Amino acid sequence: MPQNNKNRKEKLEKIQREERTTILYEAPHKLSQTLEDLRKYINNRKVVLAKELTKIHEEYKSGTIEELQKEIINPKGEYVIIIEKCEKTEKELQKEQLNQKSIEEHYKYYEQKGLEKKEIIKQIAKDRNVSKNEIYIKCLKA
Repeated sequence: MPQNNKNRKEKLEKIQREERTTILYEAPHKLSQTLEDLRKYINNRKVVLAKELTKIHEEYKSGTIEELQKEIINPKGEYVIIIEKCEKTEKELQKEQLNQKSIEEHYKYYEQKGLEKKEIIKQIAKDRNVSKNEIYIKCLKA
C-alpha cells in the first residue's frame, strides 16, 4: 500500500470497487493502519490474513476486517492480505450514489454530461426503476 495519503486513498477507492480478488503485501509495523484503512473502505467484505507464507510458521486467519483487527495485537512477520471481490460493479455503485441524490441533483448530473431533457428523464427513470412519467412530474414541480 502506498504511504502517501493521496495515493493511498486512490488505491483504497480502487480496492473498494474492484471486481476481482485483491492481494496486498504488508509489513508488520504497517499492518494495523492498513487494516483500519481497509475497514473504512470495504466494510465487512471477507478477508484472509496470511502470515509467513511458504515458511515453517505459516498461518491463516479469515473473517471480516473488524474480526481480524481484534485478533492481531502484536503483529510479527510478513503478511499477505487477500480481499474478497466487490459484489457490485462500478456501474451499480455509481447508480446507488446517484439514487441517494435528490431528483434535482440527479438531473443536474446528467445535464452536465450533455444529455437533453428527454434523455435525462429517461435515464433517471431507468436508474431509479420508476416510470418516466413519475420523474417528469417531479421535474415539473422543481
